[in-house]
Amino acid sequence: MKKLGLVAALVAAMSLPMSVNAADYMIDTKGAHASINFKVSHLGYSFIKGRFNKFEGDFSYDPADIAASKVNVTVDTRSLDSNHAERDKHIRSGDFIDASKFSTATFASTGVMDKGDGQLDIAGDLTLHGVTKPIVISAEFIGAGTDPWGGERAGFLGTTRLELADFNIPVMGTSSYVDMELHVEGIKK
Repeated sequence: MKKLGLVAALVAAMSLPMSVNAADYMIDTKGAHASINFKVSHLGYSFIKGRFNKFEGDFSYDPADIAASKVNVTVDTRSLDSNHAERDKHIRSGDFIDASKFSTATFASTGVMDKGDGQLDIAGDLTLHGVTKPIVISAEFIGAGTDPWGGERAGFLGTTRLELADFNIPVMGTSSYVDMELHVEGIKK
């Protein structure tokens, strides 16, 4: 009788859903452990680099089921910073990103593909300058683990190229595109 009870308990336990390994993370902007950077050609002679100082977001990541991962980010376009106040004012103006009218940009993933060896393609919808277009971010898993304060973290590096015309943004000098580099470190919720 005891064996039958033990077997019944094991069968019942096996019929329960397996525990999900996905973890939810807040992007660590308060600790300055994340950044959204851009690089654009300057007249074809060199590059202007900058960043967006204000953004927030979260992501879910499950190393056992990469396809179930998700990313959501909101960027304050008024926080564009290329380390030159007059240039920033011009880039934020209606001549380019029109940050007073389109003060936020958003990214919401629609799918994540595991390419192996920590390489991922993150597909999603980017809304920028009032236009929503699908983009793909090439990402790399940097690492995960416990931080010195007892929390858990995970980090990624991502890159993508945005064609300005796709978002109705005029060409900046001689460049029709901007390259984005994303450093994302999240703290487990």
